[in-house]
Amino acid sequence: MAKVLEKVERRLGEKLFIKGDRCAGPKCAMLRRSSAPGMHGKARRREPSEFGQLFREKQKVRYIYGLDDKDIKRYITIAEAKKGNFALNVLKFLERRLDNVVYRLGFADSRRMARQIVTHGHITINGKTASIPSLQVKKGSVIGIKPRAIESVCKGIDEKLKSVEAPRWMSLDKAKKTGTIIGEPEAEDVQFTVDITKIKEFYSR
Repeated sequence: MAKVLEKVERRLGEKLFIKGDRCAGPKCAMLRRSSAPGMHGKARRREPSEFGQLFREKQKVRYIYGLDDKDIKRYITIAEAKKGNFALNVLKFLERRLDNVVYRLGFADSRRMARQIVTHGHITINGKTASIPSLQVKKGSVIGIKPRAIESVCKGIDEKLKSVEAPRWMSLDKAKKTGTIIGEPEAEDVQFTVDITKIKEFYSR
């Protein structure tokens, strides 16, 4: 799976933090081998077709957040019916997913790992177990890690959290290992660039 994810980044030609912290260091696949995978990978990249550009943006969101087409399309549909900026509404849905919040707080090394931690019941919201990765966190919610998880799946988290800087819309208590949602995510808080309108156009074809 690890090599598959690395090939996805190389194929899309952009660092997407699919593998979390590994993407920020020298082991990042995009630093070691930035060319596309395959025997013709080192050849000059061709400009994608109009459909290719739409598909590429959709794939970026799919692999970054670990979603399937049904999930992405659902967020697009809900965001269209919601007041406000359409693209920002979609990004808020993506960023406020519990698995993403767990990752952004530094409780997991990647969104994939965060999803596993949540699914296995290691995360709490306001003191109660939360095991649904797609759950939308709300302002005022306090996200924590169960003690048994700190001793097992989250070993070494104290040292890791020393270098973690939570997004502006979250407050991280490194001593208590809890994060509080204090605001709303904005476009500049997202770790990557994506054209949400192209994803909407992709599903409208």
